[in-house]
Amino acid sequence: VQLQASGGGLVQPGESLRLSCAVSGSRFGNNFMAWHRQIPGRKRELVASITGGGMTNYADSVKGRFTISRDIRKKTLYLQMNSLKPEERAVYYCRGNMGPIQYWGQGTLVTVSS
Repeated sequence: VQLQASGGGLVQPGESLRLSCAVSGSRFGNNFMAWHRQIPGRKRELVASITGGGMTNYADSVKGRFTISRDIRKKTLYLQMNSLKPEERAVYYCRGNMGPIQYWGQGTLVTVSS
């Protein structure tokens, strides 16, 4: 099973970015999946998640600005991030729970700077 995250880059404060996480080697759509981020000097934190049934959950700090979604046919998880803040500069990771095993993508760097 492989998770390939992409879509990071440099944006200005207030701008948007969409991250993608392509899943291969596993079924997709009935798994719990999530996005995490690791801000420099801090522990990795959960940003957003989506259950196999499609229920979503968000960290308080991103509610109303970030949206997690998935395309089952493309086997891809997304994170739409709007109104990005400089303090949200981080490496963003996707995670998938396939049965009892957690799989992680390699991370994609998001930099928010003017």
